[in-house]
Amino acid sequence: MARSPSSLTSLVWLTLGAFAIGTEGFMIAGLLPALAHDLDVGLAAAGHLVTAFSLAYAIGAPVLAVLTARLERKRVLAVAMGSFALANLAAALAPGYAGLMGARLLLALSAASFMPAAGGYAAALGGPERQGRALSMVVGGLTVAIIAGVPLGVLLGDALGWRATFLGVGGMAALSLVGILAWLPRQPAGTTASLGERLALAGRADVLSVLAVTVLTVASTFTVYTYLGVFMQAVTGLGPRGLAAVLLAFGVASAAGTRIAGSAADHWGAQRTVICGCGLVLLAYLALALGAGFGLAAMAVVLPAILLWGFASWGVTTAQQARLVALAPDLAPVSLSLNSSAIYLGSATGAAVGALVIADGAVRMLGSVAACFSLAALLTVLAGAVRNCCSPQNRLESPGRSFGGSNGSFIAHGSRERVVYAHTPASCRRRGGASAS
Repeated sequence: MARSPSSLTSLVWLTLGAFAIGTEGFMIAGLLPALAHDLDVGLAAAGHLVTAFSLAYAIGAPVLAVLTARLERKRVLAVAMGSFALANLAAALAPGYAGLMGARLLLALSAASFMPAAGGYAAALGGPERQGRALSMVVGGLTVAIIAGVPLGVLLGDALGWRATFLGVGGMAALSLVGILAWLPRQPAGTTASLGERLALAGRADVLSVLAVTVLTVASTFTVYTYLGVFMQAVTGLGPRGLAAVLLAFGVASAAGTRIAGSAADHWGAQRTVICGCGLVLLAYLALALGAGFGLAAMAVVLPAILLWGFASWGVTTAQQARLVALAPDLAPVSLSLNSSAIYLGSATGAAVGALVIADGAVRMLGSVAACFSLAALLTVLAGAVRNCCSPQNRLESPGRSFGGSNGSFIAHGSRERVVYAHTPASCRRRGGASAS
């Protein structure tokens, strides 16, 4: 019997695709030492595999969205996931560093095409009444990837070699492709903003300020996360199996932070949530820097710091979506796509800076360097809060709900809910207005 075109069960194949993309994107951190040894390159050079991926994603996502805007959605998803599967195969068979770098660039462009298209497809299929549920299914794939996919990838790499992890992810991508072709209903092309419209929004001072916080926050995260395996080995002597357990704990903390930050933004205000989150992230990095010098007792300080870091950093990423939507409610899809690019620009920056630290032999300084990025993010959002409260024209934000994920949150706009977050500081209310960022 044919499936109903409106059934959400077909979205499970997009969930699987998002899981494969999230696993491949984040598992590289646990594979860097093995990659560097096998390819006969330094750890810093291996880290550039993350930098290149992130830059390609940041630049490719908005460009590909415009180029594919007029194409039928199922076809876009199938081509993107097929390319992702082939790129994983190419990575597994790469004869050297250059081949693996080329495969990672193709992986980035495939992911940059798939994820926004998957979110748009899910929102349209769900309709106003089930939009949030549909979007959460896609984002759920990324969340599960961080919690389970990354640790499993590290364990698989330790047991069978890093090439096996790419084969495993490629297999999941191929399965997702089969499901997309066989069970996903066709969907006509929608409307999308032009590249010029995207750049115009990014040029607004208030939007640019929020995007800067995203870049700085994610840069701090990937300064450490990219080289977490190297850091844990140097500081605590932890091997791949121990690292997998740490990554699992990090993923659980990240998922919890994402959910709690969404609720906090609803009830406490997005800007306040970001300020609090940035403060906690800074505290976590300072604890990492302190714990790096504790020798045998380092784990007692480092592990709680990692949990706090995962919890707070992804919470900030979630609340950032709310700030952007409040600034331009009618352009929410555009502002969120800009934030997605900002996330990957930040990860590229963090990975590149971390590579410089590693190349200088100062792996124990990663926490201190990340703390500098985090402090800059905190100062930026505080400056924005002061500027907004002193502005005579503050906008009022309405409550709403986010569907967060490590790769950016999707915002549901339906007949029953409009997702814009409340943020009305007392000082602003006394002036008769509220902050919109």
